[in-house]
Amino acid sequence: MNEQSGRRPYRGRRPSAARVRFLELIELGMTSLQASREVGCNERTGRDWAKGVVKSTNRRYTFDGVLVWEAPSYRPPREQRVISPRFLSVDERLEIADMHRQGLGIRKIAARLNRSASTVSRELRRNAHPSSGDYRPWAAQRRAATRRSRPKVGKIAQNEQLRLQIAHGLERRWSPEQISRRLRLKFPDQPEMHVVHETIYQALYVQGRGELRRELARCLRTGRAARRPQRRPDQRRSRFQAPMLMISDRPAEVEDRAVPGHWEGDLIIGANNQSAIATLVERHTRYVLLAHLPNGHAAGQVKDALIATMMTLSLIHISEPTRPY
Repeated sequence: MNEQSGRRPYRGRRPSAARVRFLELIELGMTSLQASREVGCNERTGRDWAKGVVKSTNRRYTFDGVLVWEAPSYRPPREQRVISPRFLSVDERLEIADMHRQGLGIRKIAARLNRSASTVSRELRRNAHPSSGDYRPWAAQRRAATRRSRPKVGKIAQNEQLRLQIAHGLERRWSPEQISRRLRLKFPDQPEMHVVHETIYQALYVQGRGELRRELARCLRTGRAARRPQRRPDQRRSRFQAPMLMISDRPAEVEDRAVPGHWEGDLIIGANNQSAIATLVERHTRYVLLAHLPNGHAAGQVKDALIATMMTLSLIHISEPTRPY
């Protein structure tokens, strides 16, 4: 018996008819590839037969039973496997623990690891010990590996009260964004009742979740029971009623400012989006007109303000209407 695996080693077995025929073709002068295709076996199997090697499970033996290769059987524990470079590794968590004990700030730790400061902050917050608050790297690695396992139950499915609150909001025709913000206002000290609006959309639209009743999807303001993808250009809907006129499409005589009558518009927005003013500049004379926007700076309000401002140019004869770029 094999001491490591507990299985009986390969002692040689009766050659198959395909292998016998393959060896005969090799003696007749065929290559291993030609002989493999002739007998209908895999090319790699044919090369092994030509070398006098046979395969048994994860081992390869010569015809007389000598082991020549064995696949490695070691598989690291789940918490030690490297999934992707975007996930923190054990070595990085060990460095975080050492620097955190030394009293270094989050940004200094992130700079030394070449990671984002939010990554380090989230790691210390989510994977610290729940009772003591100490950060222990190996325990943090196990928590992260356990959290990464799939499939997992969604947050809405786990919490009956959260599910009822979301359903109540949808029945009142609230948007998922409104529901998400109202939950944070209503339950400020209960993080288990906080959920982002995308989670609500996922619970409504993704098949197989079962976290919210499918009928509630019709309570959305859009009235759609299925999500409409927005990635393809032909599936997007423009924000503007009329097609946009790009600066690159304007006439060539506008560039050198030689001909008067071409106006260029712009919008200046103040601090915190609380105030705004529209500007119109005649490119030839640099004449400037300002349009006040006291009631907001939406597209319709800006359009009306620009029209009213341009009407003040009654003393100037304009042969044909101009359009700001």
